[in-house]
Amino acid sequence: MKEKSLERGVDGFLILLLPIAFAIVIFFTTWPLLLGLAIFSIGYKVWQYYQWQQWSRQVNPIFLQVIQANQGRIAPLDLAIKANLSAATAKYYLDSKAAEFGAQRQEYKDLGTVYYFITSSTLGSMLDKSEPLKELEPAKEKAQNAQQIASQSVKQAESLPLETVSAFSPTPNAPESATSIQLPQPDDIAVATEQSISHNQNQPLPQTLIQSELAKRLNVYSSTVYKRRDDPDFPEWTRSRDPDGISWGFSAETKEFYRI
Repeated sequence: MKEKSLERGVDGFLILLLPIAFAIVIFFTTWPLLLGLAIFSIGYKVWQYYQWQQWSRQVNPIFLQVIQANQGRIAPLDLAIKANLSAATAKYYLDSKAAEFGAQRQEYKDLGTVYYFITSSTLGSMLDKSEPLKELEPAKEKAQNAQQIASQSVKQAESLPLETVSAFSPTPNAPESATSIQLPQPDDIAVATEQSISHNQNQPLPQTLIQSELAKRLNVYSSTVYKRRDDPDFPEWTRSRDPDGISWGFSAETKEFYRI
């Protein structure tokens, strides 16, 4: 029984040894070919990378011109028209640039993929007075501030010494027409503030506005107007936020917003 078990163990070892020996023989026989294929593959990839770098140097100036003209926004079709490229090549080039510079992609139903590259000039225009100014505060809030100031002035007058107040008070024998000091009432200051605000709002509205001016009027960030100005529903969106219900459109030639 022991002899049979040993014979079986030897047979199993031979069965495993034969394929291993066969693989070793093939490797030592074909290793020059395998080494040549690996060197050829590496060399081909290096050559492709070199060709890509040379081609990119020719396309980069056109790419930068389109970026500056469109304020950091570019689509594959724009680059394909300017550089005379195919759609697939232009998209592959923009994908590599987007990964290199960290650009944002936005999908549109009509335009396809649009890439947004943030430059220093673009960032400055987007952040230029992006937050609404205090002049856009509601009139009610300004009236409340005016009432607070008036109440503080009344408290200061009440805290004056008695001698100071009596110096300005009429004597019992003085006529009724004697001069007396009257402090402004909070309601009067609030009315004056509301009249000043309404006067500023009644000024004539120009036919065109720049991006920061329209952002102030709509009480939104300038970057929000920049992102939505090319949307089909931009006029309806501006009409819903405009205080006078005016619709606004964007002119790509003048870079201004006009009344519709």
